[in-house]
Amino acid sequence: MDTRRLQYLYELARMGSMRAVADVLGTTTSTVSQQIAQLSKETGARLLEPDGRGVRLTPAGRRLAEHAQSILGAVDAAIRTTLMPIFEELALEHPAVRIVVLEHEPAEALARLAVDEIDLALTYDYNLAPDDAGPGVDTLQLWSTPWGLGVPTADAVRLATGGGAPDAPAVLAAFRDRDWIGNSRNVADESVLRLLSSMAGFTPAMRHQADSLDLVEDLILAGLGVGLLPENRPGRDGITILPLQNPDLRLRAFARTRTGRGAWPALALVLEKIRQGRQHG
Repeated sequence: MDTRRLQYLYELARMGSMRAVADVLGTTTSTVSQQIAQLSKETGARLLEPDGRGVRLTPAGRRLAEHAQSILGAVDAAIRTTLMPIFEELALEHPAVRIVVLEHEPAEALARLAVDEIDLALTYDYNLAPDDAGPGVDTLQLWSTPWGLGVPTADAVRLATGGGAPDAPAVLAAFRDRDWIGNSRNVADESVLRLLSSMAGFTPAMRHQADSLDLVEDLILAGLGVGLLPENRPGRDGITILPLQNPDLRLRAFARTRTGRGAWPALALVLEKIRQGRQHG
């Protein structure tokens, strides 16, 4: 689902009417209705039902609204830890610079960059499934981090008894009969898994899609599948992240601008702050 639409559902659960939500979010009741209708399509669940002249949340809608607060909080936390220090510094030193943040998947961000709707796109890809920024784009690589295969710890222990460190295709082959977990908003995970599994001579059964790493872990713990996780993710009892090597798998982050735009003073200032953060991070 698009996490931005969760805000509409959360506010409706909190405030009780679309008119009140529209007033709080500075939009129209029509927009609120459309966003929640789209969220219903994305989740495959009926979220609202008639209630007199208004609407109320269905049981599924109430459950999703309960989770929305923690999901939106996680998104906000990610923005705070990666971008807010830059924003706060700019607000003090250059108050005339106005920054607007929009959350999109990499392909969406690059599409908006291509038509000049945004000035800067912060995107990611995997080294084994590189994205194509297209012509007319300047790229600054920010950082990269190794990813591995998240599996139940009991399976990891059995695999370790074989001795030696298996290469990435061999690691995946050990779970060829399991169900696999991909990303619900980006095909990069599935592309990587299909590439590595093809090197081991099998096709993974992609059964689940999840945008949340917490949900990926929940599915692994429930015995419903295995999937990719960052190696530096905090440990969780019952889950082991197996390193993927030969070839290795790394997630890479980039700052991307239209060619020639990086010299624009305001954008150059933001890029320089990002570079400084990369050097000291």
